[in-house]
Amino acid sequence: MNVTFAQSVFVPLAIGFFGLGTGYFIWGGQALFGYPRATPEVNKSIGMWGFWMPGFMQFITGVYLMVGMTWFGVFAKSAPLYMAALAFTAYGIHWFAMAHRRYIGSSADADGWMAIAFLILSILGVVIFIMVNDIPVAIVFIGLGLIYLTEIPSRFLKSATAARFVGLWQVLTGIWLMYMTVAVALILSVPNMHLWI
Repeated sequence: MNVTFAQSVFVPLAIGFFGLGTGYFIWGGQALFGYPRATPEVNKSIGMWGFWMPGFMQFITGVYLMVGMTWFGVFAKSAPLYMAALAFTAYGIHWFAMAHRRYIGSSADADGWMAIAFLILSILGVVIFIMVNDIPVAIVFIGLGLIYLTEIPSRFLKSATAARFVGLWQVLTGIWLMYMTVAVALILSVPNMHLWI
């Protein structure tokens, strides 16, 4: 018995964009502005937000995309969508680890090594989305690349200045992600909205 599912235009990108953008406002806002001041209680709260918003929302988006493309065929199989599924899944799991680390108060020193791998993934996203002429998503990956490029010296050199720049890139990328959330939701929800965005 062969079951075929109808193609869907409702790709869940806005879920991942919103989750990551919220995470960047929370984590980046604290890093950039120093508020709320870091205490064990605040770190636990920020850790929980990091687990659920950028962690879970990106992870579920990545799995949803990959399963939709490979098992059920409801999304068009394409290099950009595959890259989106890879990135959402990897970044979601990365946020699970960072959120747990922050929640339990363990060291962030190893994040410098993690940032190297995620810088490579970010550069890959920039290249792929520029090659397919999807500049708005390429801008997301440029923001991610700047975050991880700055995270490397922030962790290895324990630089407070670099840490503030990480916060700056996170807040700016968070603003762009909120724009992307609004754009995708409007385009998928309102007929002919793509003409205005």
